[in-house]
Parts: sequence; structure tokens; C-alpha cells
Amino acid sequence: MPVEFNEDLSAFHGPTLESQISYTSHAISYILSLYPPGTSIIVMGHSMGGIVATSLLPSPNISAIITMSTPHTLPPARFDSRIDNIYARNQLLLTSDPTPIISLCGGATDMMIPSESCILPTDSNNEIPRRTIFTSALEGAWTGVGHREMVWCHQVRWRVARAALEAAGATIAHARVFILDKWLRDGHTLPPAATLEEPGFTLTDPEKYRIMPEAEHLIIMSKYLRGSGTFLLPLPPARKTLLKATVLVGLGSISSVSPQNAVPLKVSVYTCTPSEEGPRCSPMKPDLLKLIPNPKPGITFPVPKEGADESEGAVVFEADIPLIAGDDPDKRWLGVCIEDGDTRGWVVAGIGLRENVIEGPNTLCELL
Repeated sequence: MPVEFNEDLSAFHGPTLESQISYTSHAISYILSLYPPGTSIIVMGHSMGGIVATSLLPSPNISAIITMSTPHTLPPARFDSRIDNIYARNQLLLTSDPTPIISLCGGATDMMIPSESCILPTDSNNEIPRRTIFTSALEGAWTGVGHREMVWCHQVRWRVARAALEAAGATIAHARVFILDKWLRDGHTLPPAATLEEPGFTLTDPEKYRIMPEAEHLIIMSKYLRGSGTFLLPLPPARKTLLKATVLVGLGSISSVSPQNAVPLKVSVYTCTPSEEGPRCSPMKPDLLKLIPNPKPGITFPVPKEGADESEGAVVFEADIPLIAGDDPDKRWLGVCIEDGDTRGWVVAGIGLRENVIEGPNTLCELL
């Protein structure tokens, strides 16, 4: 049910905003009266439409709210006290109402509202589902999105549509939040499925694994990806710093992350140690697991006037390898298990030193 107010200047006029809230509330009640009792809806709002959506709470008719480029914490202008009253009430709702709320923000590319005004208050106990995702970090979106562009950018609206369609079919709140987190995920956080424990295994057949030479990266291009196998990359000798494991998979999947048109190729990452039966491997938990662009050599990226979508992409896996007291690096490996290779896709893996390449902000340095 789209609600269009003919571009009323609700950001500057409290009575206009109040009339929009009242109209939307009555419209939802009327539409749901045509459906079986107990039916609820997901409300999506752009810009001040997100303020209208939040103001509808508390409501048993609303199962979730998705806002886009909405200034939740600070009104764009304060020309009357009614806007202040609406915002004050919404702040209480944001910290108390259990309805899941997702805020998609454009960040630096949004020239109409400050980035910080789009951020939802967080719940320290994580009991109230509130998520703030900037489009520059949204998995599947390759760049930040402007204020108006938020409603038509394909990479954003595709994920919003998938999240809404699947969440609408969920019957319990926990399942609904899980689906929203699946599709509208900050790429700096792990997907829900990545936190599940996977069973380890022991490599007892030497024909099914290969130990790579020390300090050599694993690079397997498409024509060599056939069948299944495990590759063991030795950890570097004596070290005093943490190591970082990096694995990239083109067109295939790692855990639950994959492009939409993925090939059967599956890759799992393990930490392996020696045993009498053979190398014993345990699942390695990622610190980063997300989909990134997969440009094709010789082809302009992104395609002019078309952009890029999730049909093809590469999955990046990163994890810190901690130091262990008394550990002998020569007896530990990074295990890369490849399954169902069919000469499509590619796999690259390597081990490097964990180094911080981003320094904290320093106002004095910026001024100088």
C-alpha cells in the first residue's frame, strides 16, 4: 500500500506530519479489515516517511518497520513545537517498543540529512531489535547511496524487497528478526548462519589433501577446479604477531554467503593440527564474511547505466589466527576444503601478518 502525500513539506510543518500519521493509521486499519483477523504488515518509509511509520507504534498491526534515509534523532528543521513533540515521543518508542526497526542510511552521500541523525538508539541488552545499516557497508551494495536515490537504487531495493517478502511470512518475532538480519546486514557483522558450529574432521587419506609449500598462496583458477579436496597452508615459522587468514571464492559460496547465481562450488575454512591418524581440522570462525564485487577482466565495471548486482560476486573470508602458548607454527595449517568444483569459479587463499591499516581519527592532524 503506497502512501503518497504529494511531497508535502512535513519536515518543516508539525500539523502536516500529524495529518500524515493519522491518515496512514486509518488506511492501515481499513486495508487490514479486508484480511483475516491477526494479519499484520511491514511498513517501509523514506525520509520523513520513516518518522510517520515509527509514530504508528505501538500497534499490533505492524510486524516490522524499515526506514530509508530517515532522520530519526534530529528533525531537519524546528519551526514549531509539534515536530519536537513527535520526535520526543518517537525517542521513547525507539527505546521501548519491541517491534523490529531497521534504519538504512546513505551516510556521506546523503546531502539532505546528517549521517548521525539516521542512527537508531541501541539496546545494550540486545532485547529490542534495532539495526542501523549504512549503504556503504550493506552487503550487496557496492557504494553509498544518496537521499533520493535510496528508493530506486537496485542494489538496495532488491534486498529490501527480499527482506520484506520473507519476513512477511514469518509467524514469530524471532524468525522475523533473523530474516531481516539475513538480507539487511552490515557487512562488518557476521551472517546469522556463520555463528553455527560445524563439525570437525580428520584427514586420514593422503590422496584427499595436499600440504602447500611454506609461504605460498593457494591460487586455483576455474579450469583446475574439479571435484573436491583439501589444501593445507603451513603457518609461518616463529612469530610475535597475530596472523590473518584470507580466503576469496569467486562465483561459489563460503558458509551461507554466495552470489545469487552461484555455481555448486563450496569452500570451508579450518585450522588443522597433526594427529596420529592425520591432520585434524576444526572450523575457523570468520571475523569478516561478505559478498564483494567480482569485476571481469577487460570489461568496464560497473557497467555504464546498468551498475552491478548480486548475480555474480566473490565471497571474502577473513579471520585472525591467535597465538597459542607453546605452539609450534610448523605443525599447524590453514585448511581450505573445496567441494563440488566443476571448472567454474576460482579460489584464492593466503596467510599474512595482521596489521592495522586504518588509524583512529585525529582532529589536530586534520587541521594541520
